[in-house]
Amino acid sequence: QVQLVESGGGLVQAGGSLRLSCAASGRTFSSDTMGWFRQVPGKEREFVASIRWSSGSTVYADSVKGRFTISRDNAKNAVHLQMNAMKQEDTAVYYCASRPRIFGSYEYWGQGTQVTVSS
Repeated sequence: QVQLVESGGGLVQAGGSLRLSCAASGRTFSSDTMGWFRQVPGKEREFVASIRWSSGSTVYADSVKGRFTISRDNAKNAVHLQMNAMKQEDTAVYYCASRPRIFGSYEYWGQGTQVTVSS
């Protein structure tokens, strides 16, 4: 059974930092692209960042470029999202997801973790 379990969410002040983690299990993810998405109630889920597990190549949404860093830990089968210089507009539920095929869709999703940035 494939599982993606997010952790590390919480409350942080504007300008502060949080580090999200996604523990992946249940299959081999070495060929996958791992992504972080976020969603605010009433809005569509939006892409935040992704990383190719094999190469480590990354992609970021313009809104987080220069502030967020996605990384992977091969030994622990985990993906992290380091969030710095956080803004109130970063408040959302953050989801980890896996895309098995390079041109496919994200097929596996975690349950999400709440991130709240206060003023």
